[in-house]
Amino acid sequence: MNSTVKERDYFFDNYRFLLIFLVVVGHFIEPCFRNHPMLSILKGIIFSFHMPAFIFISGYFSKKTSSLKKLIQTLLIPYFVYEVVYYILYIYALHAETKLYLAYPKFTLWYLIALFAWRIVAPWFQKLPFHLPLAFLGGLLIGLTDLDNFLSIPRIVYFFPFFLAGMDFKPEWVKKLRTSQYQRPILIIGLPITLAGLAALCYCTSSIQIFYGRYAYKIMNLRPLEGILTRILCYVISFALIFAVMMLISGKKLPCSYIGQRTMPIYTFHGLLFQSIDRTSEFLSEIQTLPEVIFLLMMCLFLVWFFSTKPFLFITNKIAHLIS
Repeated sequence: MNSTVKERDYFFDNYRFLLIFLVVVGHFIEPCFRNHPMLSILKGIIFSFHMPAFIFISGYFSKKTSSLKKLIQTLLIPYFVYEVVYYILYIYALHAETKLYLAYPKFTLWYLIALFAWRIVAPWFQKLPFHLPLAFLGGLLIGLTDLDNFLSIPRIVYFFPFFLAGMDFKPEWVKKLRTSQYQRPILIIGLPITLAGLAALCYCTSSIQIFYGRYAYKIMNLRPLEGILTRILCYVISFALIFAVMMLISGKKLPCSYIGQRTMPIYTFHGLLFQSIDRTSEFLSEIQTLPEVIFLLMMCLFLVWFFSTKPFLFITNKIAHLIS
């Protein structure tokens, strides 16, 4: 045995497992989150940090510049393939009215086009002085525009600071943060304050959609200054929760650790299933009691495992390597 082989750090695998589970839960509770207080609270917490954390981690592992060909192969072509799959699902299985709007990503597919854009732009953007403050400024100003979901530009701009911050974040900073002597005091004091800020924000805006990054301020019924200040608070809450959860995640190998290495098939296929269930039955919208809520969460956990199995991983890899 080669003693020089570096042992895998399972911290990010475990973190990604948690995040992909929250992604699935976040979508499956959408039709019923108003039916139970636990689901309402869960939705607020999930949407305030799960995609920012995913994007932060994606940036962290994007420090090496990839060729344009590889990005097209692994992100852009899968995006077009899955768009066609969604179109076929909507038209022939769900009998829903839609068109093949390749410039308007369907459901979860915005993330693929966003990753493609970030990985192209970020290495050049990093060379600018004050690149992170500039990214934040862009995220604040994009809310003043009337841009719709064309190429998911509002989301790409809003979430860009998380991707850049991940690229800038050094491995030694992760270790220092997780072993800091101030870890427990920060969690005890900071986490409740952050959650209280999240609750106040949701109460004042009456919608968790403020964290989506997709809607202009005026659509959220916010005046320009209100929108900017609210979005600043969103950034603060999201980053605070990213690092707070980072302190809580185990770095040991767990039974679920391998799933954190297989998030793409889960992300892709759970959306197809959710759309099929949500558009053809009242099952999700009728979740109301605590036992039903627990059943739904357990179902989401099962789906995370199911879509991480080898057949779905095989399909995802094949689509990501259609050209060589």
